Formats: sequence, structure tokens, C-alpha cells
Amino acid sequence: MNITIHSVMIPHTDPEASVAFYRDTLGFEVRNDVGYGGMHWITVGPPDQPDTSIVLYPPEATPGLTDEERRTVAEMIAKGTYASINLATQDVDGTFERVQAGDAEVVQEPTDQPYGVRDCAFRDPAGNLVRIQQVG
Repeated sequence: MNITIHSVMIPHTDPEASVAFYRDTLGFEVRNDVGYGGMHWITVGPPDQPDTSIVLYPPEATPGLTDEERRTVAEMIAKGTYASINLATQDVDGTFERVQAGDAEVVQEPTDQPYGVRDCAFRDPAGNLVRIQQVG
């Protein structure tokens, strides 16, 4: 059996700000933007990885949530405790400089972790944690 990662779902709260961050700051391409009822599902991904995507979705569209659960989800997104993603680069310091110049909220400057990884972290416009690790 060969299972691959096709897409990961990350909530967004502002489609324009999310596109600006993932496309303009991180350099991902926008592959799809589906609107329905004033909401947007935006698919982005690295240009050299066409089979792997991030789907930025409106959390208010999640079926079955009560109003109280929607408020809790919104609070968790804003705090950065609802969703996160780990990305990889061959130059974490250069990537940090580029992302920081894009006015992203810095959570952690490039750091050599005790478990052998050098990484940095930001929050996307919704508050989701985006960690970028050095590879290669």
C-alpha cells in the first residue's frame, strides 16, 4: 500500500490576508479558490510539489458546530492553539528573514533545538502556528 499526503486543512479567518501570507510571503501558489455563501476555501501549495496542498477553510462552515463551539474554535484559532503546520526549508535563516519582512507575527526566531532541529515559528493571519524547520 502506498499512501501519500494530498492535503491538510488549516482554518482561515480572512481570505485576502491568508492569500497574501501563503502566496506572497511564503511563495506558495494559489491552486483553487472556491467561494460559497460569502465564504472561501483556498487551496495553496509549493510550486514544486503539485500533489501536496494546504486547504485554507472557513471554520464557520464546519457542519454540526454549535454557536458555543464556533466561539471556542475562533478563540483557539486566535490564540494559535487550534491548528498548526510544520514546513521545511533548506535555509531556515534566509526563510525567516523573508517571512519576517512580510510582516508576519514572529513566535520564535531561528533556534537550534535540543532535539536536533533548527527551526523558527510564525503565526499566519488567522493565528495558526506555522513552524519552519531546516532540512537537508
